[in-house]
Amino acid sequence: MELWHIIVLAIIQGLTEFLPISSSAHLILPSEVFGWPDQGLAFDVAVHVGTLAAVVWYFRRDVWQLSSAWARDTLSRRVGRDSGLAWAIIAATIPAGLAGIVFNDVIETHLRSSLVIALSTIGFGLVLWWSDAVGRQTRGLARLSMRDAVIIGLAQALALIPGTSRSGITMTAALFLGFNRESAARFSFLLSIPLIAAAGLLKTFELIEQGAGADWTSIGLGALLSFISAVVCIHLFLKFLERLGLMPYVIYRMLLGALLLFLLW
Repeated sequence: MELWHIIVLAIIQGLTEFLPISSSAHLILPSEVFGWPDQGLAFDVAVHVGTLAAVVWYFRRDVWQLSSAWARDTLSRRVGRDSGLAWAIIAATIPAGLAGIVFNDVIETHLRSSLVIALSTIGFGLVLWWSDAVGRQTRGLARLSMRDAVIIGLAQALALIPGTSRSGITMTAALFLGFNRESAARFSFLLSIPLIAAAGLLKTFELIEQGAGADWTSIGLGALLSFISAVVCIHLFLKFLERLGLMPYVIYRMLLGALLLFLLW
């Protein structure tokens, strides 16, 4: 990979992993528009490590508080506020994990097309707008129930469809359930940790099986740039979420989907 390919793709991954705009839609644009070659499995692992490190670092206090409360309360066989949220994250992760195991081959074979990505970018963008428009936005994470977690987890499983956006669909579900924007985004980011970790681990095993040589310069630079761009993205998104709302991302998704359809036709 050329240096500027690494820079652009790593920044794209870092930004789009957490914004509700679909990382898969953006990662096909360089190949569709510029004819760039596939970045390879090793680079995918690197940017996953970078984005995982970013969200863990940004929410390090929450991660420590939730994990320590979960371990303590589990040993004492009780459930407190923090350990309850940790259990909710675990419960919400299960549907996507199971769906990935069952449907991964079908998705890789039949849904990894530019047309599917374009249509899902537009379609789920409209659903995001609807949820932001009609959601009551009166609930915080303190009122998150296990039922809420399972519903959000089932929605997250839909993110296996390319173009959906994992953060977008989980925030959509949370907004429909009446959570405010900040709580919806915060739970979405915390929920990304086990899923990104699992995806990165799976890709690592695939890389080991391939036994291909690694370009450590590309891997290191990709991980670093995806980490930096993801941290900046999370910070700015949470800072301006209440002020800007979600409409800018909905409009962006409409334009992006239209561009992909134009390139196809």
